[in-house]
Amino acid sequence: MSVAVRMYTTALCPFCQMAERLLRAKGVEQIEKIRVDLEPEKRVEMMCQTQRRTVPQIYIGSRHVGGFDDLAALDRGGKLDALLQGD
Repeated sequence: MSVAVRMYTTALCPFCQMAERLLRAKGVEQIEKIRVDLEPEKRVEMMCQTQRRTVPQIYIGSRHVGGFDDLAALDRGGKLDALLQGD
């Protein structure tokens, strides 16, 4: 995978874990995890960038794809693979 993946997350978030599992199944080896439970200022940063309060918030490259439901919808729609490949 050539596209960077960044995910705002917390330690005990089941949706974060499902998102990570899906990304790993798609061949993503590196996920930059930003722990908003450990760094509250990062939650503020996430909310300013995404206008959302919940985790996960996932970026593929510079594109904000949203949370787990959004990621899964991209996969079901056949668009996730191309996004992960930078297309």
